[in-house]
Amino acid sequence: MDRLHYEPLEQALSSGARLRGTKSPPAPAAPDVPRSSAGSAAGWAEELRVAESAARAAGDVIAGLYRGDYRVREKSRGNPVTTADLMANRAIREILAARFPRDAWLSEEDADDRARLDRSRVWIVDPLDGTREFIKGIPEFCVSIGLAVDGSPVLGVIYHPIREELFSATRGGGARLNGESLRVGRPKDGARPCLLISRAEPRKRLAELEREFELEPMGSIAYRLAAVAHGRADATLTFRRVKEWDVCAGIVIVEEAGGRTMTGRGERPVFNRREPVLQQLVAGNAVTNTRIQTLLARLPD
Repeated sequence: MDRLHYEPLEQALSSGARLRGTKSPPAPAAPDVPRSSAGSAAGWAEELRVAESAARAAGDVIAGLYRGDYRVREKSRGNPVTTADLMANRAIREILAARFPRDAWLSEEDADDRARLDRSRVWIVDPLDGTREFIKGIPEFCVSIGLAVDGSPVLGVIYHPIREELFSATRGGGARLNGESLRVGRPKDGARPCLLISRAEPRKRLAELEREFELEPMGSIAYRLAAVAHGRADATLTFRRVKEWDVCAGIVIVEEAGGRTMTGRGERPVFNRREPVLQQLVAGNAVTNTRIQTLLARLPD
């Protein structure tokens, strides 16, 4: 990996300078067709088209900087942000805001504007989920763009820019990977289900799970959700609190692929909360999801 510059990122962005290997994001799409407001699958077609375009634009930025020369700082202890995060965030916001200017915005890389609480529609975005993996050169990161309406996630786009995998789903419209339909996997007879986990999960809490599941570490939780929707694993679980932008898009994709998602308390996730945090998350095929919930109920708090 080339040098990482630990210095202010905002100065680099405000100067308009481009770093080596980056591509300029495309110009925002002009608002030339009426906004969709219906709740049917067809009703989200325009939102999906624009979100996919934004995800690819952000992915171009990220791919151009991957294993290259970029700047890094810590927002808080153990919580890094890079030039790629901020440039990808800007690319997404410019495209979505140009097309849907009345929609609210919630992103990991922007200050939270509580005016979103008075809006029906809010875009919930993590421009680079898996920043630590990006920095380490591990290709387990992605762009995550979700849309929630009245607290319910209705659209999700997850893009892995290195593998060029575009996962997408709209409520009632099914889930797809690069245009091909997705379905969650089925548990294999006699085999322990595969459970994707973060490398940062508390080891003591995983001990009980290891007796019943094959645990496989993977970075980005958004990408873990996409992998579950694709049937690459039976489920994913986190004991940690997650932010709405980590999981909004992935939840739609898993559910539209036939899976189930719920918090550690067995509740349906609700979005655009005052504090955009979910207490744990379980997502997977129905059989494995039920097994995990039963096991969690036995574990001490």
